[in-house]
Amino acid sequence: MGELDRLTSVEDLRAFGPARLERLAAEIREFLVGSVSQTGGHLGPNLGVVELTIALHRVFSSPQDTIVFDTGHQSYVHKILTGRTDFSRLRKRGGLSGYPSRTESDHDVVENSHASTAISWADGIARANHLAGRTDRTVVAVIGDGALTGGMAWEALNNIAESDDRRLVIVVNDNGRSYAPTIGGLAKQLDALRTSRPYEKVLDWGKRTLQAGGAPGRVTYEALHGLKTGLRDVLRPQGMFEGLGIKYVGPVDGHDVLAVEAALRSARAFGGPVIVHAITEKGRGYVPAESDVADRFHAVGVIHPETGLPVVPSRFGWTAVFAEEIRDIARARSDVVGVTAAMLGPVGLAPMAEEMPDRVVDVGIAEQHALTAAAGMAFAGLHPVVALYATFLNRAFDQLLMDVALHKAGVTVVLDRAGITGDDGASHNGMWDMALLRLVPGLRLAAPRDEPTLRQSLREAVAVKDAPTVIRYPKSALPEPIPALSRSGTVDVLARTAGDGDTRVLVVGIGAFVPTALEVGVRLADQGVGSIVVDPRWVLPVPGELVEMARGVDLVVTIEDGLVENGVGAAVREALLRAGVQTPVRTHGIPTRFLDHASRGEIVEDLGLRAADVARDTAAAVAAHVDIRH
Repeated sequence: MGELDRLTSVEDLRAFGPARLERLAAEIREFLVGSVSQTGGHLGPNLGVVELTIALHRVFSSPQDTIVFDTGHQSYVHKILTGRTDFSRLRKRGGLSGYPSRTESDHDVVENSHASTAISWADGIARANHLAGRTDRTVVAVIGDGALTGGMAWEALNNIAESDDRRLVIVVNDNGRSYAPTIGGLAKQLDALRTSRPYEKVLDWGKRTLQAGGAPGRVTYEALHGLKTGLRDVLRPQGMFEGLGIKYVGPVDGHDVLAVEAALRSARAFGGPVIVHAITEKGRGYVPAESDVADRFHAVGVIHPETGLPVVPSRFGWTAVFAEEIRDIARARSDVVGVTAAMLGPVGLAPMAEEMPDRVVDVGIAEQHALTAAAGMAFAGLHPVVALYATFLNRAFDQLLMDVALHKAGVTVVLDRAGITGDDGASHNGMWDMALLRLVPGLRLAAPRDEPTLRQSLREAVAVKDAPTVIRYPKSALPEPIPALSRSGTVDVLARTAGDGDTRVLVVGIGAFVPTALEVGVRLADQGVGSIVVDPRWVLPVPGELVEMARGVDLVVTIEDGLVENGVGAAVREALLRAGVQTPVRTHGIPTRFLDHASRGEIVEDLGLRAADVARDTAAAVAAHVDIRH
């Protein structure tokens, strides 16, 4: 029976001695590799925080002491220590979430996985504790994996520095990486600190030697001490944080439980805001992860635990097509530059960066800065292509609206993982973008259906110089190319079927739901209902050709991978009304609610978005319409 098996509650940790703690850490790493290799998930970040998380739970009494993880993908060890050891259905329906989840445990606080928010959460909770007189508890924010590159974290630090009476500990998990090596000025300062220890030892030796040398030695020491202070502030973040009025402890070895524990106890005892700086290694203890230069196994699918190799090789997907096409475009156009927010590899800009390093900018976890900087680049004659996960565009909506669109900047935004992503839960479904972007004047949005239309849409987007363009595509596998029968403007006609009578339905498939729309057309034909299946490709604003097509049919049906309220279908309905077209429109999409983690297929079924569901609804609507006419 191992140490992990003997752990009946988080309180048991406090009785563990050094040897037992070391064995427990090794068992947790073995458990993580064995479990996550079977389900997929965030492996590297959690291997790096084993000892740090153990120390947190030895010093603080969760849930009375609140622990907030930023980002939440480094919370697997926290889950294990708080009694959640069934990882068999991790990130699957009925199983554990890949992020903290209030529905799972009182030990979890923040469910969303968007980075750079934990310090603000912690500040708010600590303020409430202070006002309520709850002096018996501490709030801990664990921030790492590049989240300090986000401006929101610094806004929170600026506010925390106003008061020294809130019981708040900020743990900086410094592994030098986000998805890939962390970039930016702060990262360089933290990296420099890793090499500053010999320098500090030399200066400490000088202090002892010179002060022992009488008055001349003391004068020399004072002069050198001034130099030391200046150099130290360049080499280490202590001066930076303490300049804000926040105490700093560290750096400590994040893989030494007792060292981290001592630092945390000191911080807790202070009674005010304290930063504890722990240096860790992402992927620690698992050779395949440690050897992965790209992202240290940040997130993996199902892998062979012995080798780290995927059980099923990844297919050439949407991201790979974008990566190839944007590199080809950049080769031909010197004004095209790539911009991303700490996701160079995941969004497909790594090949372009490798070939043209001076033309790809990784701004860190700072989507707001990415969009406004892109507007500046466009003003100065470049055409920026900003590649993000769709869910993270939410964080930069104001900048897209007021900096890009208001100034008619030629900026292209590429949204990966758009629509229902499923496994990563509510915060990662990229379902908000189309409803939000309908509000942006002048913006044009494309939802390609396959590889050829993605390549074509990207080339069309970067040709626009006076307005923002957006291209969105899903996380799912690429379908086989879907050829068009004909094209009218930007609208592709994909299929026509004749029915038994004169009723005709215009089925409008949006992006990932084009294959569904084609199947709906087939099912309607089987029921004697004629249809025309189309793909607008550029869905916002609604193409005039689509409006004209709607004039000659009895019903329009739209299917989209986004919010049904204020989505593309709603835009089609409004466009028809403005044009005086009375054809009714039935919209199918995602309701305005947060979706629990499950597979994409399970969510599609739950929401009634399968072809069989849409065809059944459409046939019923057609029957009702025919009854009314007769």
